[in-house]
Amino acid sequence: MSRASLWRQLFGGAGPADRSAAAAGAEPMTFARVTAPLAENMSALDGDFSLEGIRKLGSPVPMLVENSGTELLELWLEPFGQDYWLRPGEGFTVTSYGTWHDRPFELAHQPGQIQIWACSCFATVTFPDGTEVPGGHQRPSGMYGT
Repeated sequence: MSRASLWRQLFGGAGPADRSAAAAGAEPMTFARVTAPLAENMSALDGDFSLEGIRKLGSPVPMLVENSGTELLELWLEPFGQDYWLRPGEGFTVTSYGTWHDRPFELAHQPGQIQIWACSCFATVTFPDGTEVPGGHQRPSGMYGT
């Protein structure tokens, strides 16, 4: 699923994500479904968007993301659109914090990329030792204007 189709799913349209969500029995993504957890979690953050601030939201749900392939793998985290790159054999932990509607994550895969939507709108990406992975980590030269 492309980023464009994810946004069509969120804000209207009949992209492939809409059909697959309906076929799986999942509630379709709507603007209200995104904004309700966002509003609740934003007020709890009180302006602190640091790793520690997001962790204070509580209700952590970690998900290990590993690259078991042989090529560089992009992890794209939404809703804020941050990229992280995993070399073969590497793994990061994506953790959702705060409240969400019915599940902490939605995931889509395409060759070379995993897209994760944090349904709480707030998630962290950490190395195995628990330290924060910086956005753009290991981004190939020339990607996204670099």
